Amino acid sequence: MSASPTDPTPNPHATAEEVEAAMQDTKLAQVLYHDWEAETYDEKWSISYDERCIDYARGRFDGVAGDQPLPYERALELGCGTGFFLLNLMQGGVAKTGSVTDLSPGMVKVALRNAENLGLPVDGRVADAETIPYDDDTFDLVVGHAVLHHIPDVEQSLREVLRVLKPGGRFVFAGEPTTVGNFYARWLGRATWAATTNITKLPFLSDWRRPQAELDESSRAAALEAVVDLHTFDPTDLENIAKSAGAVEVKAKTEEFAAALLGWPVRTFEAAVPPEKLGWGWARFAFGSWKSLSWIDEKVLHRVVPRGFFYNVMVTGVKPGATD
Repeated sequence: MSASPTDPTPNPHATAEEVEAAMQDTKLAQVLYHDWEAETYDEKWSISYDERCIDYARGRFDGVAGDQPLPYERALELGCGTGFFLLNLMQGGVAKTGSVTDLSPGMVKVALRNAENLGLPVDGRVADAETIPYDDDTFDLVVGHAVLHHIPDVEQSLREVLRVLKPGGRFVFAGEPTTVGNFYARWLGRATWAATTNITKLPFLSDWRRPQAELDESSRAAALEAVVDLHTFDPTDLENIAKSAGAVEVKAKTEEFAAALLGWPVRTFEAAVPPEKLGWGWARFAFGSWKSLSWIDEKVLHRVVPRGFFYNVMVTGVKPGATD
């Protein structure tokens, strides 16, 4: 596991002046917000590197890319965060070796540490997704999860993705918010946060309330989210962006409608109460409900609900020019 010795070090404790500057500089905001979140991000979003999340990552990949000859030789994760998508895909047999990049030094550090703990051959770089620091025709596969909506110029980033892909190489991006889905998810999240933080002010529920300092920190992080979350996507528009960047065999697919209507209140509630109050019973309820509602989304609601109403959109495409 290696990182460039010239990469900047993480800054998990931004000053008030830096936060204020970040309100006017989205890329600085990306670094501060994600360095801030890096060490606790897996816990916050219930990310793991076991069968549960391996199945989730493979499900997203297979759902949009379809059957592929596996494994890919070398894969890159763009905007890797803690490495969730690529590391679980590698464990699921999608790629042999990997590279991770993120604008946040803190996230690259955690992703490489996770890869080392899993014994996976991965290197990493702190990098801007609009100027990927790898040579042309380097990778067989590029993946990302919940990253495109953070990038100022999505089309430029996809041009870079195609540049570093080998001819015939594929990209798969998942976990991007649709425009309609983001509207109802944010509304549900805000309503759940307000209800939970107010109800737990009652004396007999005080032990269900996180310390005020933690709640204030979460509120500050939420304020930065308004700066780092730049885009939502109509699925057809996202397909057109990928085609304009030069990709072929482009396809977008959406998921999570009923699952999102439950998922966002559940995740917000988890962030608002002390984690020790929620045991394995809650975890089984949350995951089991998500799986059941996702099945309903896939088997029933996809037939009757317009694809733009689902919360997540995935997109795949191929670099042209492959030869036999």
